[in-house]
Amino acid sequence: MRFGCCGSMVAVAKDGTGIEIVESLRRIGYDYIELSLAHLAALPDGEFDALERRLERSGLGCEACNNFFPPRIRLTGPDVRLEEALDHARFGFARASRLGAEVVVFGSSGAKNVPPGFPRDDAWRQIVGLLQAVDEIAAEFGITVAIEPLNKLESNIVNTLAEGLSLAREVNRPRIRVLVDYYHLVMEKESLDVLDEAGDFLRHVHFAEVEGRTFPHRQAADYEIFFDKLRTVGYSGRVSVEAFSSDFPGDAAGSLPVLRQLDRGIEHG
Repeated sequence: MRFGCCGSMVAVAKDGTGIEIVESLRRIGYDYIELSLAHLAALPDGEFDALERRLERSGLGCEACNNFFPPRIRLTGPDVRLEEALDHARFGFARASRLGAEVVVFGSSGAKNVPPGFPRDDAWRQIVGLLQAVDEIAAEFGITVAIEPLNKLESNIVNTLAEGLSLAREVNRPRIRVLVDYYHLVMEKESLDVLDEAGDFLRHVHFAEVEGRTFPHRQAADYEIFFDKLRTVGYSGRVSVEAFSSDFPGDAAGSLPVLRQLDRGIEHG
């Protein structure tokens, strides 16, 4: 497996991308960084060029991006802005591909949450249509979109991996797949057996300690069971730590050996 870190969860710089941790990640030994696409897309051209140069100097790639859509772009409800969403996707994918990203994570609760009083079934169909259109754009840039189910405290639609898989199958497009986030999976009390149904749909993983959504620092049976299940279903791809921290260098350094140990027995790709 390849291990990375989501910069946006610990970002303090004004641009919000998370790029400020890239040198630390490289020194510690992580394999890649995951940056916020919504923030990357919002950068003026000169600032994005500077970020791209900094990434190149660091020697660490941006293999994935999270935070696909900003909250201001409505994806569900009576005020849905599909054309703006597709314009954002095209611009964002172009920038992500320049950085080498292969996966873009679609959680985006602020953009996709169903407005009060709006029928959930109608919102679901709006998301299906959006992702079918996004698939064509993603293909142009060699990007896969991974649907991220978010627990009910954060989102009111697509809360479980089972629902994420149902959505991906209904979209029925080759560039639309799913992500499993350990934190959200546990928060929703969803059985790990759902991963048995994922098959080739599983394209990305997020991981964090559930208590406080922090960096993992312990070898624990629940972690081992999760990673064993990933091995059983044949997953050997990327795992990004998506966690909060008040001491990023210390937390990131302490977590990487835990992750490497959990990876034992899993064939590296």
